[in-house]
Amino acid sequence: MVDKENQNLQDVMTDDKATNEEIEHDISEEADEAEGSKNPFDEAEGKEKELEEENPSIAIAEAKDKYLRLYAEFENYRRRTAKERLDLIKTASEDIMLALIPVIDDFERSLDIFKENEAVAPMYEGIQLVHQKMAKILEQKGLTRMEVEQGSDFDSEYHEAVVQTPAPSEELKGKVVDVIESGYFIGEKVLRYAKVVIGS
Repeated sequence: MVDKENQNLQDVMTDDKATNEEIEHDISEEADEAEGSKNPFDEAEGKEKELEEENPSIAIAEAKDKYLRLYAEFENYRRRTAKERLDLIKTASEDIMLALIPVIDDFERSLDIFKENEAVAPMYEGIQLVHQKMAKILEQKGLTRMEVEQGSDFDSEYHEAVVQTPAPSEELKGKVVDVIESGYFIGEKVLRYAKVVIGS
């Protein structure tokens, strides 16, 4: 009976010993794996160093891109404001020119009236001088007279037909018979259309 108990006790001890050996073996294997594997803190530090090395080149590229974008935006702004300034100058001169064209028309009518009258010859010469001076100044500022003669083809881009009248000859049908008001250009733009009479 005692032998049997001793035997059971030895069996239990043997089993415990085997279990302890297995546990020790597993622990030593885990320790070896832990030594062989990289520490997660070391990996994080390595990544940070890589990012620090890459960051200067990334930062330079970003700064360069930002600079190029800002430069392009500034160039566009500069061009736009320069164009707006030129348009403003042109528009301002257009308004002045449009206001002065009727004055030129009045000078021309006065000259037509006084041309035949010898009694007012000195007055005619004075009006002619003022008219020429004014026309020259306006020409220097970009105003040019539209050349339209009797017999010219009617062009709706430059002429405004005010009246249709029976043509004095077959050649003048559908063409300009008379010019009521002269047309003017400012640069290449039509400032005022020539008012004409068309033969029908």
